Amino acid sequence: MNLAPDHARGKAVYETCAVCHMPEGWGTPNGAYPQIAGQHRSVVIKQLADIRAKNRDNPSMYPFAIPEEIGGAQAIADVALYIESLKMTIATGKGDGSDLAHGEKLYKQYCTECHGEQGEGQFEKAYPAIHGQHYNYLLRQLVWIQNGKRRNGNKEMVKVIEILGKNDFKAISDYVSRMSPVPERRSEHTWKDRELQQR
Repeated sequence: MNLAPDHARGKAVYETCAVCHMPEGWGTPNGAYPQIAGQHRSVVIKQLADIRAKNRDNPSMYPFAIPEEIGGAQAIADVALYIESLKMTIATGKGDGSDLAHGEKLYKQYCTECHGEQGEGQFEKAYPAIHGQHYNYLLRQLVWIQNGKRRNGNKEMVKVIEILGKNDFKAISDYVSRMSPVPERRSEHTWKDRELQQR
């Protein structure tokens, strides 16, 4: 966080990331790859650093995150700034919508203190923005943080969610996947626009 990031260099580094996270940073609606567009650069830096240090297990991403592939600490700072600048899609993968009231109740009870009323996260504490995230990705991360498969989960979060069950996670994930980012962070483009551009 002490390095001055460069947007143009970050865009060049991002070409490696775009293979999976898509040129717009939208990931995939099935949640195989998360939407990273608009994410706080503090979060991007922390997660890349944790993956590099093998504090977060992500075998498919690790080869793309190492210095030999994208560069050193400066490259991480640069690409984090570029990712933060990307506009988010609101056409995210969602759940079945069957338990949204329960999801809202749980979110307000357990999640707002760190992730905010609108899922905006906290830059200063590197708490991720989760609004506009794909349902299946959210659900998977909640399960993995609870069972310890995701080893870099926030310790306070691990304590908070230990009493919740799979159906609770589904309800929370569905509710959060429907949260829209503030207008200035939303993209005017759609998945259809992206498909047309690629033809």
